[in-house]
Amino acid sequence: MSTQAPTFTQPLQSVVALEGSAATFQAQVSGSPVPEVSWFRDGQVLSAAALPGVQISFSDGRAVLTIPAVTAAHSGRFSVRATNGAGQATSTAELLVTAETAPPSFSQRLQSAAVRQGSQVKLDVRVSGIPAPTVKFFREGAEIQSSADFRILQDGELHSLLIAEAFPEDSGNYSVTASNSSGRATSTCELLVQGEEAVPAKKTKTVISTSQISQSRQTRVEKRMEASFQATAMMEMQVEGAEMTQQLAHKTPPRVPPKPVSKSPQPSLATRVAGGRQQSPSPVRHVKAPTPTPGRWVEPSSTTVSMFRHFLPNIQSECV
Repeated sequence: MSTQAPTFTQPLQSVVALEGSAATFQAQVSGSPVPEVSWFRDGQVLSAAALPGVQISFSDGRAVLTIPAVTAAHSGRFSVRATNGAGQATSTAELLVTAETAPPSFSQRLQSAAVRQGSQVKLDVRVSGIPAPTVKFFREGAEIQSSADFRILQDGELHSLLIAEAFPEDSGNYSVTASNSSGRATSTCELLVQGEEAVPAKKTKTVISTSQISQSRQTRVEKRMEASFQATAMMEMQVEGAEMTQQLAHKTPPRVPPKPVSKSPQPSLATRVAGGRQQSPSPVRHVKAPTPTPGRWVEPSSTTVSMFRHFLPNIQSECV
């Protein structure tokens, strides 16, 4: 069996007590084998006989000394000593008995905090008062009991709530109250425990090579040229259609009503030819030329030239 010298995991804390009230000293000690505990006042061994009414106990490593009703004569330095076969350890604190009273007062208040999930959280307050105030911690109005997850610590006037590992469900409003026979004081704060944030999905980028960009540009240019060519072709077809209509109008002579049959002798061939030329002038000379359409010059197509060549001999023969 291994041995371990005594060690105070929680040493004594000094006490300020109002005359006539109770005063308590307590300490937590460890060691193997279990150490023996002795109390001293101003260097003298303390016993029930030496100090009537004093209560001393030691259980599960916890040493406690309580004086039910203190007087000014009880003021002094109190010590506890733990001893075993591996060594010894001592813890000392002061007892101050006063006739004055003072309500609790915070010299350090709770501070709000925002932490990440899994972090350790420590909420501290520093409070004073006569007699020494009783300090309690609360979450959302419910008192917190010291446990493995929520430890309540004290070091003189400093009181702490230690959360070993915080989770989002630990978020909320925390408060601490300090009270004694003269009054009560409260301090509050808010704790926010942030959970793990979802990692946003990365945006995928489409990479286009230089050749693809050039090919895309060439395709757009070709489409524009094709659209322009189609528009030009449609304009030429419209112009050709108008020219054909005009040429047909030149070719077709106006209808002349038949002459009434006369019983007079028929004139000679020469007379008929001469008369026919005077009465039926060539329609080409009497048809007004079409008004040119303003705009850019359009080169006549091969179809227009062919049709013009086809009708030109007929027009010339009629003019003769």
